[in-house]
Amino acid sequence: MRLRSTERTYVIARTAFVSSYPPRRCGIATFTRDLAAATGDREIAVLLPPGRGTPFPLEVHHRIRRDERADYAATGRALGACVEAVSLQFDYDTWGGDQGEYVFDLVEALTVPAVATLHEIPRKPTPRQRKVLADLAASVDATVVMSQSAATLLKKGYGVDPRRLNVIPHGVPDLPMADTAVIKASLGLEGRRVILSFGLLGPTKGHELMLEALPAVIEANPDVTYVIVGVTHPDVLEADGEAYRATLVARVKALKLGGHVRFVDEFAHRVAMTRWLQAADIVVTPYPDLDQTVSGTLSYAMGAGRAIVSTPYAYAAELLAGGRGILVPEPSPGPLAASLNKVLGDDKLRAALGRKAYDHSRNMVWSEVGAQYRALFQRVGAAASLGTRAAPTGVAALNA
Repeated sequence: MRLRSTERTYVIARTAFVSSYPPRRCGIATFTRDLAAATGDREIAVLLPPGRGTPFPLEVHHRIRRDERADYAATGRALGACVEAVSLQFDYDTWGGDQGEYVFDLVEALTVPAVATLHEIPRKPTPRQRKVLADLAASVDATVVMSQSAATLLKKGYGVDPRRLNVIPHGVPDLPMADTAVIKASLGLEGRRVILSFGLLGPTKGHELMLEALPAVIEANPDVTYVIVGVTHPDVLEADGEAYRATLVARVKALKLGGHVRFVDEFAHRVAMTRWLQAADIVVTPYPDLDQTVSGTLSYAMGAGRAIVSTPYAYAAELLAGGRGILVPEPSPGPLAASLNKVLGDDKLRAALGRKAYDHSRNMVWSEVGAQYRALFQRVGAAASLGTRAAPTGVAALNA
């Protein structure tokens, strides 16, 4: 930390991010890459699953073998010598030990402030899960969550002091609003109504629900195509290969939907992801887990100005309030189909939903999110120098 005596504020010159990281194909890895790029001078400490020796970009200077406990303290000591703050991206599976408990070895070894961003907050945690998250929030200098619903859950369900929490939204690319017709032609979808799902493929994404709803959508909109973009989640792939994708393909065949469903088996990087988003008339997030407190897919759809139809999970209920999207009353095929048909059949409604979502997302673009994280890193640095805790930002203010 460097103190400018004339301004009497701390400036964080360099931040380390501890997380999974590309080329690993997962949402947290992509999030960390984009956040690190948005915050300025940085280096990366990668958490490696067993048997993974993938080459990494030049900014990766540290490697932590997930199940090698000694790596955590060693990396914590090394980071204290080369950065002024550390950002931990936490979920239970990425970190080693029982429910990620090895994170505490790293935190205890640090000599610089630490900020933890929580990517997974179960509404019904096991006792061990509750203890790990509560203790982590108490151990670091500040904790970040991405929604008010997540902050409320930590307060009520985990006993975390709300004064220790900061709400900073999930970042999104700064995209222009685009004419879907132009993009559709380049993707072989000319003349089609496009409903899009994208992200890593796995059984928590609700594709089965969408497929069951699709016949009723096709009956009202014969020109509809449901596009599913994404590779199988690496953990699902390692455990079961492509068995899950095969079940979806089989269901498409059984429902005779072959002319209306398109699988795109690719990990869509920013340019490709942008094209698919801008080609979509509707983005659907039919997640069955109504307790979900964050979704990168939903955030990106808002950032692209797409009309969104979603099951009413916690994150969607918060972000799509005020007419920024359509929440299906319950996660079942009939209500989902009815909502999709309503939006497809009303051009003015679809445009209004997209515009409201886009306008709301302007504080979610990565430049804004990066600035909020930089300000937080500086506050925890200044507070640590005084032996105190940083106060949360205004955006994080919660009712005690």
